[in-house]
Amino acid sequence: MEPAVLHSAGLDVETRDGIVRLNLDRPEKRNALSRDLLSRLEEALASIAADSSARVVVLGARGPVFCAGHDLGEMVGCSESEYRDLFALCSRVMLGLRRLPQPVIARVHGVATAAGCQLVAACDLAVAAEEATFATPGVRIGLFCTTPMVPLVRAIAPKAALEMLVTGKPISARRALELGLVNRVVPAAQLDDAVRELTDAMLAASPLTVRLGKRAFYEQLALDEATAYERATDVMTDNALCRDAQEGMSAFLEKRRPVWKNE
Repeated sequence: MEPAVLHSAGLDVETRDGIVRLNLDRPEKRNALSRDLLSRLEEALASIAADSSARVVVLGARGPVFCAGHDLGEMVGCSESEYRDLFALCSRVMLGLRRLPQPVIARVHGVATAAGCQLVAACDLAVAAEEATFATPGVRIGLFCTTPMVPLVRAIAPKAALEMLVTGKPISARRALELGLVNRVVPAAQLDDAVRELTDAMLAASPLTVRLGKRAFYEQLALDEATAYERATDVMTDNALCRDAQEGMSAFLEKRRPVWKNE
């Protein structure tokens, strides 16, 4: 099937075979997150969330840099309301990635700094090329990476996150892997293969089950252990009653491949 490709305001949206690829496309600006680009991302995520045929999302970028964060050219001399609106918009985009029913994989081929690092931390999974680096360098320009801190400290240990935030120093892809910011690090030439391995595994699973699981995963993170078990018990009971779960268990016992109905 030929991919459906949409180009608009620094964002390419390509859909094919259940995979939606979102590519930041402002290479001349190091893929900085302008207000317009953030708005386009917000719109794209809303559209994907409503699309039952979309199974997995891959977030990547064109050009040598993954994302250099906010577009500082738009940020000097703004009013309080303008700053608040900008950071609120960015926060909605990051929350949109977490709340998206479909799993999101960050495909990181180069530098990811500030809100660019935030994008990676906000995605469900991340695959990085060996050359990729990650940083939250806002402290160096007098603007602490406070909103990027939110998903970062939920992705890696607090002391490691605070070191990145108060020093602004970049970390390598290998260090990001050690800390848990990314899932895999591969040579640049193998980046697409590594992403494909993850998407293929997700596409082989029941779409309904993946969506239920992603939502439950983030819901239980904020709960104490006992409450998390209560919530997980409710979700797993509802899941077990679904046709796909019954089909999956039967297929396993009958030693055949399951046929998913997404219900």
